[in-house]
Amino acid sequence: MVAESGGPEDQKPQSDEARSAFAPPAGTMQPVPPPEEDHPTSEFAIPTGVHPEPGGTQGSGGGSGGGSQSDTLGSAFTPPSTYRAQQAPPAFTPAQGIPMVKLTKEAPWQDRMRTMLRMPVTERPAPESIQRTDDDTGPAVPRVLDLTLRIGELLLAGGEGAEDVEAAMFAVTRSYGLDRSEPTVTFTLLSISHQPSLVDDPVTASRTVRRRGTDYTRLAAVFRLVDDITSEDTEVSLEEAYRRLAEIRRNRHPYPGWVLTAAAGLLAGSASVLVGGGVLVFLVAAAGAMLGDRLAWLCAGRGLPEFYQFTVAAMPPAALGVALTLTHSTDVRPSAVITGGLFALLPGRALVAGVQDGLTGYYITAAARLLEVMYFFIGIVAGVLIVLYLGVQLGAQLNPEAQFTPYNEPALQILASMGLSLAFAVLLQQERSTVLAVTLNGGVAWIIFGAMARTGGISPVAATAVAAGLVGLFGQLFSRYRFTSSLPYITAAIGPLLPGSATYFGLLGVAQNDVTRGLTSLSTAVATALAIAIGVNLGSEISRLFMGVPGAVGGASRRAAKRTRGF
Repeated sequence: MVAESGGPEDQKPQSDEARSAFAPPAGTMQPVPPPEEDHPTSEFAIPTGVHPEPGGTQGSGGGSGGGSQSDTLGSAFTPPSTYRAQQAPPAFTPAQGIPMVKLTKEAPWQDRMRTMLRMPVTERPAPESIQRTDDDTGPAVPRVLDLTLRIGELLLAGGEGAEDVEAAMFAVTRSYGLDRSEPTVTFTLLSISHQPSLVDDPVTASRTVRRRGTDYTRLAAVFRLVDDITSEDTEVSLEEAYRRLAEIRRNRHPYPGWVLTAAAGLLAGSASVLVGGGVLVFLVAAAGAMLGDRLAWLCAGRGLPEFYQFTVAAMPPAALGVALTLTHSTDVRPSAVITGGLFALLPGRALVAGVQDGLTGYYITAAARLLEVMYFFIGIVAGVLIVLYLGVQLGAQLNPEAQFTPYNEPALQILASMGLSLAFAVLLQQERSTVLAVTLNGGVAWIIFGAMARTGGISPVAATAVAAGLVGLFGQLFSRYRFTSSLPYITAAIGPLLPGSATYFGLLGVAQNDVTRGLTSLSTAVATALAIAIGVNLGSEISRLFMGVPGAVGGASRRAAKRTRGF
């Protein structure tokens, strides 16, 4: 017997999908909702009995104990209603106070930006006014960052120090209105980050330096571009800056290849005269250096790394020196020929830049530069040692006592030092307007060294440091007068001070199995090289003491670079 069916719902059983798994079964009583006062409240709700001030802004949990007040959201930086400025705890202030910093417009942009980079972010002065924007919406942040990275790439690839590259990048971003920017420079990587405000996401861009070249004419052009960008009297839009940067990249080198080869010969010949060579030694050293330069160009055209280029370039001067020894010529000093060839190869530019980065606190970049210098030096050592070893096996009478032979021709040596600096300036592709100044600077450096080491009997290492310090001082003053980089006025001028003879006699001692004498000479060469680099940096720092360097008002001292005092 079939039971009678009711309505449509009773004819079909309810599906399991039509009811919740948490629904109470039929026939049970529904749970009674808890009373209103048992509801949990926000932990930020104002306790019962505390009445907010009239018109005060309440947070998301504001209200009485039930949390039924307005839901208007307040700022995270709005002080609570119970805050009183008179009852606030005293803020920490240093004993010497917080000096007001005012950057003088008369100072070069390098010094102004370096001063800002050495300040903590919280103590930097107010941002400068925006002068160059495409419209009222502000600058195009990605384009400004890209332009800044391209300028920094040219400076770093040209051998500029890491601190100066960061200063240039910081100057470009501030000039285009990006004040919250932080550049970072390492040996092969440039990066910059810009944060529009505390609540906006930062914009970060980076660029890798894969190829380096020596062209101080291009370096000076980049400095002029940065100087125009940071100047209030010159309007440089982003399009104009990109156009000028493209012209700088496309510009040809100021000297052709045959002039560079001739300059290498002049450099080696002048260096051989400094250590006692005559006319024949000058010609042989020049021929060896030019042959080594052409072989290095051939290796570079075949894609060989620079290590092998230095090794090949060091062989011809050493081979010609050994050949002169085998001829048993008494009026020729083969050591002067080999020493002259070494002068043309020693990486003085990279050494100075590496030590400068280390002294200013950029230790990663300094370590990478010094490692590069070490590889170049090992390449030179390998090339010379191979030739010297073969010469010793052939019976060449190489005399290590020749280094003690006195040679004092002041007038001739001063002219040779000036010729060496002139040739070095050409090899560095400097502007023609700077060649005369750097030539005179190199002559002054040799005069100071000769007066202290040869006449005064002072240690050659100490004399080298003093002469290099004067080179750095004069180079920094020249660069501030011309508003450009100091490298074109410094690098070529330290050429006469490079430790070519100490390097040669150290290698000769190793080749003749006199390791003790060889290591002593090599250690002297290393000490001389470090004295040059430290002296140049110290002279540059001293020069800023005599100029109007921006800083704290009231005679506060100038900040050092990342001073930690060892902890």
